[in-house]
Amino acid sequence: MKSVKVIIFVAVLFLGAGISSPGVARTRAPRRLSPDALVADLYRQHDRKRSPFFQTRSRARVDRYFEKSLADMIWKDAVTSKSEVGALDGDPLYDAQDMEIKKFVINKPTYEEGKAKVVVSFANFGQQKTFVYVLINGRSGWKIRDIEYGEGRTLRGYLKG
Repeated sequence: MKSVKVIIFVAVLFLGAGISSPGVARTRAPRRLSPDALVADLYRQHDRKRSPFFQTRSRARVDRYFEKSLADMIWKDAVTSKSEVGALDGDPLYDAQDMEIKKFVINKPTYEEGKAKVVVSFANFGQQKTFVYVLINGRSGWKIRDIEYGEGRTLRGYLKG
């Protein structure tokens, strides 16, 4: 009789684990990244050849990093250029066509007026570059609203033509 109780107890444990685990996985919210972690992840995906730019396989990849109006512009440029040069004629993460990146740094964010700014600096072929990522915090977390390249040039500006 005791062994039957043990078998029933073990069966209930396995059954309970099988029922509860998928439910927990479905209800888990996506991980919300800090502004600098989002920018770092964008560069990491770029280095893994999974950049959201210039691809038409996954709109979700674009939406993961950029707020809706900027994501719409990036997606439209990729889709309408059909593997040709579109509004973006270089790599928007480095604002260049050719890269030899050294001394790459992503700084901690600063916050003002509900926005975050993340400064990214690096040397490309010995020339120092500093970009400012402007992010907003929405329902799904931080998203990039624009990239300021300096001298009045921005990602939005490139995409507006």
